[in-house]
Amino acid sequence: MRCEVDAVFPVSTILVPQGVEYRAVCQGLKKVANPPKVLSVPAGPMPITRHLERLYRDGYFTHTANVLMMGLCGSLFPRHSIGDVVLYWECFYHSLPPLLCDRPLTALLHQKLGEQVPLVKALTSDRVVWSAAEKRSLAACADVVDMEGYAALKFFQQVGVAIATVRVISDDCHCDLPDLSAAFAADGTLQVLPLALRMIRQPLAATRLIRGSLKGLKVLQTVTSVLFTV
Repeated sequence: MRCEVDAVFPVSTILVPQGVEYRAVCQGLKKVANPPKVLSVPAGPMPITRHLERLYRDGYFTHTANVLMMGLCGSLFPRHSIGDVVLYWECFYHSLPPLLCDRPLTALLHQKLGEQVPLVKALTSDRVVWSAAEKRSLAACADVVDMEGYAALKFFQQVGVAIATVRVISDDCHCDLPDLSAAFAADGTLQVLPLALRMIRQPLAATRLIRGSLKGLKVLQTVTSVLFTV
């Protein structure tokens, strides 16, 4: 895809987790004139950091104007339901100080998406938060959880590139998901066989995961189209 920045919505690169999320975003841009670049990234704070650093050394982000992180996330709070679009205000990881998303870019996104889209505080985890009980315990410190947000924010703030984040809720805080922690390789890729085994062992949780993901992906595709359609 070509890297052309729209004068009204200045984003040159979209980051999105590899696989179905990446494909949903690309599908949402199919009818968009002059779409931004879409960059597929691995899951997990360390894998995405290494990936972005390698691209930076190769000169990939030399002409990057603004970056938008997109994808799915999990809800930690009852008011955020499957299919809801959220806009990150800040993100934190472990006990490190929270990082703020770029204010002008976030404000522009909020204007484009509408006031009904909430500004949220996000937690980045280095593993899948699958237990409903753990999610509810984390609700005191964050609204949503992902596996890449903090690392992406930190990297682009260090290299002086503005970044904002829009995500779609794909699982709520009421029910357990399959424990997919072992399904991710050290490089952040999702391994098919361990994933299948986990899904088979927890069929009800797997059904919830699939339904939530399909709904979230459909909304992700739609919101991508909305953001980049003049």
